[in-house]
Amino acid sequence: MSTVDARLSVFKTYKLYVGGKFPRSESGRVYEVTDSKSKWLANAPLASRKDARDAVVAARKAFGPWSGATAYNRGQILYRVAEMLEGRKEQFVREVAEAEGLSKSKAAAQVDAAIDRWVWYAGWTDKIAQVVGGGNPVAGPFFNLSTPEPTGVVTVIAPQESSFLGLVSVVAPVIATGNTAIVVASEKSPLPALSLGEVLATSDLPGGVVNVLSGRTAEIATPLAAHQDVNAIDLAGADDVLAKELEIAAADNLKRVLRPQPVDYAETPGIERMTAFLETKTVWHPTGSLGASGSSY
Repeated sequence: MSTVDARLSVFKTYKLYVGGKFPRSESGRVYEVTDSKSKWLANAPLASRKDARDAVVAARKAFGPWSGATAYNRGQILYRVAEMLEGRKEQFVREVAEAEGLSKSKAAAQVDAAIDRWVWYAGWTDKIAQVVGGGNPVAGPFFNLSTPEPTGVVTVIAPQESSFLGLVSVVAPVIATGNTAIVVASEKSPLPALSLGEVLATSDLPGGVVNVLSGRTAEIATPLAAHQDVNAIDLAGADDVLAKELEIAAADNLKRVLRPQPVDYAETPGIERMTAFLETKTVWHPTGSLGASGSSY
């Protein structure tokens, strides 16, 4: 033959990540994702309210084992995620460049910073308790100890513009401290978040610890904010109007709410995003002799 037909590209099918599996949206809907020049990139699933409820069930099921794991083990798993990201760096550089209209070198810098951020939080898993907990001086024959514990199931509204570094910066601290997460990906640039789900699935992270939903932010976030089995919500990627609506919806069961605030995700973070979703448990324990028996604790 004098001519050879051009090979057709195999386009990637992006899916949600819920409970360690990759379902298509329950509704069967998708929406077009475009780059900074309005060029079509892919179809992303439009998650429904049913998908959001399924994600809550998965996150709650995973919370007990994940929060009960040793802090050292959680750190190992977060470090493994960073290893897997390093191996797929080229893919994420391409997706971030397309999503944010960056040059390849600038996108590579963003991805490198995101991988480093995973390592940074991995190192904090077995140290945060010593920083925010400890023994308290009291007057009397008692030990008084304060210990941080994870809040529970946390909904995270991912940043709309910083599609990968911002995403990692709000998800990693939530799970580092033993919480489980339901992530509402950037509506405009969801592909890096959906690809992150593939990395999490092939790392040692148990299914359900992180669940990734894509679609219309308000449509997904509203039922999550009102859900009685969601314990906290990070409004990082919500605009002022949506943030106010979600905060009102979250008040029904006294959720912890982290309000949106200007953040430069390129800067080294503090511990605020970890402590935002920790509860402090204080225990009083008697010391010395008790009663006539002379027994002690």
